[in-house]
Amino acid sequence: MALSVVAAFLLYTVLSKISLSLLHLINLFSLVVIYFASERGEICGACLGTFCGLIQDSFSLGVFGVAGVSKTLMGFLAGYFAGKVNVTPLKRSFLFIFVLISMELFIWASLFTFIFSERVSTGGGLLFFQPLLTALLGSAGLYFIRKKKKSSS
Repeated sequence: MALSVVAAFLLYTVLSKISLSLLHLINLFSLVVIYFASERGEICGACLGTFCGLIQDSFSLGVFGVAGVSKTLMGFLAGYFAGKVNVTPLKRSFLFIFVLISMELFIWASLFTFIFSERVSTGGGLLFFQPLLTALLGSAGLYFIRKKKKSSS
């Protein structure tokens, strides 16, 4: 789990150096939270969501904790619903991640707007594509991870 967070941190850092637009399109920390919440449950998801959210907040110049709160809620809900619904099939996994990322983005934007009383920078509209692209990458990644686990057992 720690290795995944470090990998997300490093990839996030590299993406920020390549282009800030990429940070609007891909939410790597959320994918780590969703994966471990799905595998280990809602408590793990909430705790990891808090940790990853605070790391993501440290990259921004905004209020420290806004991403922490939104990722905590998303991690808890990811673990809760993954325990109730089979999210393993590719289409269901895509929809699951898409809904979670959309909800997280909505909560984050609402908190940001409430705290700062200003509009969220959408990166020229790129931020609206984040749930779609993150869900595509996440569902494909989960599919290959699960396929590899299955073949090694």
